[in-house]
Amino acid sequence: MALQPVFAYRGDPGQKGPNYTPERHEQMEKAFESNDYEAWKNLMEGRGRVTEVINQDNFAKFAESHRLAEQGKIEDAKKIKQELGLGNGMKNGKGKGAGMGKGNRGANCPHANQNK
Repeated sequence: MALQPVFAYRGDPGQKGPNYTPERHEQMEKAFESNDYEAWKNLMEGRGRVTEVINQDNFAKFAESHRLAEQGKIEDAKKIKQELGLGNGMKNGKGKGAGMGKGNRGANCPHANQNK
């Protein structure tokens, strides 16, 4: 089973995931800072459920969640992710994983873990 991208490794925005590279991290940070959905989408390469949920219309909100997590405002970031349908462990209330699959473990950084 493929690991899904996560939104900071194991919930800790300061911890690097197993597939972290400084170059990719910098590119991701630039995408979030400039609300550049296309750059983020290209870096994600269609990996994980997050790429099925996040789109051009909701990317700015997703980027806001990322910034809040980096500022240590984890509860605010989680609230936004839940509004977007990510990170709440439920899919339509049916108990199916929604951004909480193997390799995700409730984490916060979409570019920390990029196994296919």
